[in-house]
Amino acid sequence: MDLITAPGGAAATRPTPTGITARPLPAHRDDWERRLLGHATRLGELADGIGGPFHVVYPDRVIDNVRGYQAVLAEARVSGAVYYARKANKSGAVIEACARADAGVDVSSPGELRAALGGGVRGRELMITGPAKGDRLLWTAVRHGAVLAIDALDGRSRLIALAPGPARVLLRVRPAGTASRFGLADAELDRALGVIGDTDAVGLEGFSFHLPGYDIEPRVALAGELIERCRRARDLGHPASLISIGGGFAVDYVDRDAWATFLAELGDHWFHGGRGIRSWYPYHSDPAGPAVLARILAGDDLAARLRGQRIRLAVEPGRSLLDRAGVTVFRVRGVKTLTEHGRPYRMITVDGTSLSLSEQWFAGEYPPDPVLWPAGPPAAEPVPCCVGGATCLEDDLISRRRIPLPREPRIGDLLVYPNTAGYQMDSNESAFQNHPIPPKVVLGPDLGWRLDHETGDLP
Repeated sequence: MDLITAPGGAAATRPTPTGITARPLPAHRDDWERRLLGHATRLGELADGIGGPFHVVYPDRVIDNVRGYQAVLAEARVSGAVYYARKANKSGAVIEACARADAGVDVSSPGELRAALGGGVRGRELMITGPAKGDRLLWTAVRHGAVLAIDALDGRSRLIALAPGPARVLLRVRPAGTASRFGLADAELDRALGVIGDTDAVGLEGFSFHLPGYDIEPRVALAGELIERCRRARDLGHPASLISIGGGFAVDYVDRDAWATFLAELGDHWFHGGRGIRSWYPYHSDPAGPAVLARILAGDDLAARLRGQRIRLAVEPGRSLLDRAGVTVFRVRGVKTLTEHGRPYRMITVDGTSLSLSEQWFAGEYPPDPVLWPAGPPAAEPVPCCVGGATCLEDDLISRRRIPLPREPRIGDLLVYPNTAGYQMDSNESAFQNHPIPPKVVLGPDLGWRLDHETGDLP
């Protein structure tokens, strides 16, 4: 994840505030979310049945997101594949959705590989990434015909020793001018090209890279360099017909004007204890998702160059394949009133913890406004509310920002955080103090549901 800094270098200290309520920041919402929030009983039934916090996953939206990327490739007449970066969410239902949409999965551990296979993804549709892969992962991946991205020369010798058959390999390129610990530098790439064809146990399928941030131009430029690397590798007898440009396809969470106003007026006085957040994910992005891929393919005639060299393009989105595909639900357990700058605000305590909404992993918090359910008559003015977790830690705060809720919160209400499927649900999950890890509920178009199975095993 890559962050942006608020104007003035942070959540800057402002003149004496006229109020302590943050600006509203509602998230974009899909039809399935509106129907779930508008249903008279479904959320309450789920909360009562589960008895604690839970996540909701909507797999059909994942399928739509995959098809958005596939449509961009088809429109550009570029042969390619979409690989879901599984680290973004452990849901088995998401993997099954990818299999139904003919997407591959990017995995980096034996457990992730087993989950992908168990969810119906074929071995040749797997991309194995990550550094210094263990012997079990290498052996299993080659046995199933997966593509392996290697970023160290010792990977070749280990593959030769372990491989039960020919290994399909991409060489991961270390972008020039970066301090990345991943990838091969130019001299290492030249050496790899000279030795990788010494045995039939390893075949070079192409090259890959991962770039931080969300800028389009660097991705266009580096993709062009990888096309040339493929051409030179072919001159040495390697097949080299695939390049992967990794992820970095931003998600558009909130309206442009709302996000701009939020950043412009952001101040420490919006936050409990006067402790503001210093940097943020770009919660508004234009372009976002598949539109980013379209811009990349249009840059520097990249699509035509890929077609001309008959090179396939792989992309590895994680967060953006999960855009608007899930929500997180907490029940209000307590409400108290605190006062700051002479103004009262509510401190809500819920039945979960900040470890179940993982933006805190990045020294921030998740800013799209939660929805207070059920709806009710609005108060005369918005009610400023922070949201705390159920542990005894002072900093267990899900929302330090004073969110303007439309009415007074009550014990038993639900807080529904939107669009949390991408990284938020389980990147930082923990059963600290024996609080249960929230289960995932898989929702269908008719609002029917079942419990998820995260390992990909059949229920």
